[in-house]
This record gives sequence, structure tokens and C-alpha cells, in this order.
Amino acid sequence: MALGKGLGSLIPNANTMQVKKPVVDVGHKTEKIWQIPLSEIVANTHQPRQQFSHEQLEDLAASIKEHGVIQPILVNEREDGGYELIAGERRFRASGIAGLATIPAIVRTTTVQEKLEIALIENIQRQNLNPIECAFSYQRLMDEFGLTQEDVAKKVGKSRSSIANTLRLLDLPDAIQRALIDGELSEGKARALLSLKDEKEQLSVFASMQGKQMSVRDVESVVEHKGPASRKGSVRRDPNIMAQERILEERLGSKVRIAQKGDHGNITIEFHSREELKHLFEILS
Repeated sequence: MALGKGLGSLIPNANTMQVKKPVVDVGHKTEKIWQIPLSEIVANTHQPRQQFSHEQLEDLAASIKEHGVIQPILVNEREDGGYELIAGERRFRASGIAGLATIPAIVRTTTVQEKLEIALIENIQRQNLNPIECAFSYQRLMDEFGLTQEDVAKKVGKSRSSIANTLRLLDLPDAIQRALIDGELSEGKARALLSLKDEKEQLSVFASMQGKQMSVRDVESVVEHKGPASRKGSVRRDPNIMAQERILEERLGSKVRIAQKGDHGNITIEFHSREELKHLFEILS
């Protein structure tokens, strides 16, 4: 069915029941819940989630057939009279599978930035995004709207170090990113691979992991032998020092290296942008 129908097209004449109608006031003078035809709604072009499990959608569709759509979706009214989905794409897709003609929706006026933020926050709260989808969404907020990592952290309710660590996943080779997307590799193991000096080393260790049941600590151990050992000799590092590095990395949101000889040593902190350097100064000053 073609898009672009206004309210008038939903009310052909006075004797026909109104299709788009408010079913409940949600407590805001400009927002009500409406029953809107699914055919009038298009997907959110700023939807951060790209992977949808068909099996899970079928399960949700079965639930919707039995109980209806419990929570309304959120849409934005388009200039052509149709609607663009902001949040609730799983409910929207499952309702189509269930054969519903309409779906309860809150109509809200939003900016492009707000559409991305709302969709991102909803998915994060529901833990629906894989790490790479999260990373791309954070990067989009920064690139398209000039936000800093601190700004993004405040908007999505996470620490700045968490944002920084997730963004670093985009530095991994495509094959490793795909494994993260497909759920074949955990975020903790992927972060361990980031410690290697280049893509060739990362892909080599990643290939050696295939078919093995390895914990994050196991991967860190392999990385430690593969990386520093090949450059500085086969010296096994103190696991207590490695644990201290991880604590500092979580706190600072940057790669940290501790080198200790007796009671002396040095700490090396990596940064990859002026913004990261400025943030480190703020934390350490």
C-alpha cells in the first residue's frame, strides 16, 4: 500500500469508524496513543539494530496474537502524512507477522538526533544490540552531531570508559567484527585481541581460537605470549600487574601498560585523539 496518506484518508466518511484514534492519554499534552495502520509506518533509517532473530520474532508474533501489543511503539509523523518508526521495531515486525492491521503507537515530534538517541537507548536498555552495533551507534552520535564520548556516556547512561572501550572494537578486522555480530566471540575476548600490535597478529590468534573452549583469561594469556614475547623475549608477565592494568584501563578508558623492575617502573597510557588526551588530563590532574 502506498505511503503518504493523511488523516483524512483514514476517515473516508462520517459513517466509517475512525481507524487512527487515541486509545489512552499518556500524560503529556502533545502525546496520545493511537491505533495506526502498519502500512502507514516505515522503518527507522537511524535504527542502530541490524540483526533480528526470525525465531524470536515468530515467538513475539505468537504472543501478540494471544495477548495483543502490550507496549506501544514510538513513531514520528512524516511531512508526507505517513509515520516513521522511532522505537519498537521488533513489535512492529512481529505485529506484521501476526497479521495485525494496526498497532498502538505514540506519535512524537523528534529531531534526527533524538530519533537515533531514543532507538539506541531503547535497544541498550533491552540489551538487544551486539557490541559492534553499539559501537557504530556511538560513533554516529559523535560524527553526525558533534558529541564527545562524555556526552554519549551521559545520554545512554554508561561510563565514559565503557563508551571508549566499545568504540575501540571498530579497530578490529572485519572478520573479528563479524564474529562479534554473530555472537561467536564475546566482547571480553575481542578486547583482549585489541592488545595485539596489528591485524595480522589479531587474525592469527583469532584463527587459533576456533573450535576451542577458551575463557577471556585464556585469550589474554595467548595474546601475552603472542605479542610481547615476540618482541621482547619469552618473559612471562606477573598476573598481578596484568590485573592492575585492566583496572586502570576500565577507569581511564584507554590501553595501559605497566613495566616494573624491582621497585621502579613506568606506566604507559595510549590515546588516539585529542579528545582522549584531554579526558586523560582531566582524570589525572
